[in-house]
Amino acid sequence: MRNIQLRDLELIDTINNGQLAENYLSSVEGRCSSMKEAKYYKKGKDKEVYCVLCPHYCKINDGKIGKCRVRKNVDGTLYTLNYGKITSYAYDPIEKKPLYHFYPGSNIFSVGSFGCNLACDFCQNWEIVYEQSLTIDMSDEEIISLAKAKDSIGIAFTYNEPSIWLEYVLNISKKIKEEGLKNILVTNGYINQEPLEELLPYIDAMNIDLKSINNFYYKHYCKGTIEPVLRTIELAARNTHVEITTMLIDNENSSLEEIDTLAKRIGEINRSIPLHFSRYYPAYKMKNPPTKIEVLIEARNIAKEYLDYVYIGNVWGIDNNTYCPKCHEKLVDRTLKREVLSIEDGKCKKCQYKINLIY
Repeated sequence: MRNIQLRDLELIDTINNGQLAENYLSSVEGRCSSMKEAKYYKKGKDKEVYCVLCPHYCKINDGKIGKCRVRKNVDGTLYTLNYGKITSYAYDPIEKKPLYHFYPGSNIFSVGSFGCNLACDFCQNWEIVYEQSLTIDMSDEEIISLAKAKDSIGIAFTYNEPSIWLEYVLNISKKIKEEGLKNILVTNGYINQEPLEELLPYIDAMNIDLKSINNFYYKHYCKGTIEPVLRTIELAARNTHVEITTMLIDNENSSLEEIDTLAKRIGEINRSIPLHFSRYYPAYKMKNPPTKIEVLIEARNIAKEYLDYVYIGNVWGIDNNTYCPKCHEKLVDRTLKREVLSIEDGKCKKCQYKINLIY
């Protein structure tokens, strides 16, 4: 990921044949100058508004912003402050999202804005989530051009929480679909059902961050609750390709009992959902030591009782190839070339077991 910096503008301008929109250094006041009315809110008394985009249901007084920091009440109307505001971009391997079962070996253009509706003590991207960042405006045509460049299969909305970027994500994702490209969300899943259902028809794949199976963990470390995330996983898994990431932190969400409960809960939704256990490193407010490798390996072994595909992320040298759950034939090699080896018509060539993998 690259945060937008002044030297980056020349690169983007080159990709877009000189059609880059004017950039500016953003402050909260500067962001307000190009606001767009938000979706999913209700008006109250005395110019109050009630945001219903996410489960916080923020009551926002005139002149104030919600917990996500990107939705502001101006004279009784709720506006989104980050519409079209790009803070970070990159061309990434699809596996970096991580998505291991969605067009393995491909690349995708990734973009992010600012703000988040959770407040995780261990946030990996806190600089763009909480700090005032340099942003650029790009036209829809420019974004689409970038999504087509460098063998990208489409666009991934990531880095900050894309659900609070809903108005922009909806607009761009509809146009991306018209171009025959793919839309991906990398999300915390903290969104209400109605806006999620509006968005899902345009989304081809999601990686949903299930931070723990423990509601205390969500409340204490993330300032949210778990049930809306589980609901998002259930609904999304019925409508699009879903993979799940859980970052394990020693002595916080890594007990054998919690791992067993988490994997079983996902398996009850669909045992073919890929689960990624990610290694934690100190970040933002949390200074715990990095997760022990043996903790991650043990978690994977437990989860495999309930799930067909379990991977370990943020660790060098771990075997993250995909194997057939039935005969253990290697299906996807990720050591060097990221290539599909032994799948045909969605099934393992050796034993004909149906594989949850799009390629």
